[in-house]
Amino acid sequence: MTGSRLRTTLQTNLVLLIILALLILLPFIIGWLTGSDPLATRGASMNWQGNIIEVYILAILAMSYNLLFGFSGVISFGHALFFGLGGYILGISVQFTGLSGDVGMIVGVVGAVLICGILSLLIGLASLRLRGVYFAVFTLAVAEMVYIYLGRLPLTRGEDGFSLNNLPAWINPIGDRINYYYIALALFVLTFVFIRRLMFSPTGAVLLAMRENEERAKTIGYNTLYFKLFAFTAAGMLAALAGILQVVFNKKVGPELLSVAYTIDPLLMTIIGGAGTFVGPIIGASGLHLADRLLRDRTIAFSETLVVDIGASWTLILGMIFILVVMVFPQGIVGTWHRWRARQRKGDTAAAPTKLKPTEKQPT
Repeated sequence: MTGSRLRTTLQTNLVLLIILALLILLPFIIGWLTGSDPLATRGASMNWQGNIIEVYILAILAMSYNLLFGFSGVISFGHALFFGLGGYILGISVQFTGLSGDVGMIVGVVGAVLICGILSLLIGLASLRLRGVYFAVFTLAVAEMVYIYLGRLPLTRGEDGFSLNNLPAWINPIGDRINYYYIALALFVLTFVFIRRLMFSPTGAVLLAMRENEERAKTIGYNTLYFKLFAFTAAGMLAALAGILQVVFNKKVGPELLSVAYTIDPLLMTIIGGAGTFVGPIIGASGLHLADRLLRDRTIAFSETLVVDIGASWTLILGMIFILVVMVFPQGIVGTWHRWRARQRKGDTAAAPTKLKPTEKQPT
């Protein structure tokens, strides 16, 4: 029985396992294609490892937002609060507590995730009875308050922020980039697996029912506030994890981590990839970030006098891409694909000839 279940699981997730294997080998594939050493501290392979690490970080942030918005139907404009606060707590633990590198790192990670979890629970208790735009504005206001406070806090050098100089060697992204690549990959995979298992559980079924019709979910006996609190708390803790990875990767902590951009970006990534899907936020994060890195410094010369600087117009181009995707893929890339496949299957089923049962007679 166990062998049969394992075989079924492997067959069902074969594509995902192949992608995981490719991601594990990706630094060495890039090194082979570019002729650079993936274990070196400089070169094309190291630069691309950095780009992919940022994709993993943004994908974790987008998946956490998708848990709240796509699967639970709760839209928040203050998600950057947990992303930035997670980074700040880790930075303070590593840089200002006097703890040794490994101890400060462990205390910072555990403290950041727990504190952000408790804070998201308290904010949820205070605000989740609000609905729609009122809840969104409340979360935005709380995030902006913390942003202003940390931007003026003398301990963390206000708007200038501070650098991390006491990171342990095993997690230092400059001295050991490939090790940090695999740490980010592992956390990215664990986040994906957690959300996927959650949404296939009874709790996930209630979240989906609540997203579709909260009043009906209440009518059949579910206290939707509890499930909203769970989703809001889990999303806040995952966002804190992404903030920790971002701070360690850049070795810099500053109030920009709490800016509204880290709420709008995961929202765009979720909508473009497909809200309420598992791989949609990942596709959105990958597409937007890699497009930004590949196109920001590019220029297109139509003639000697007509040269378009894509980098200078990147914000406009991004807006046009977003409008185009929304028009062509109204449910996001993955969501529209799933709907198209469902229609195809429905059409094939309707077109298939009806088979008579053994007891039925052929018509004359």
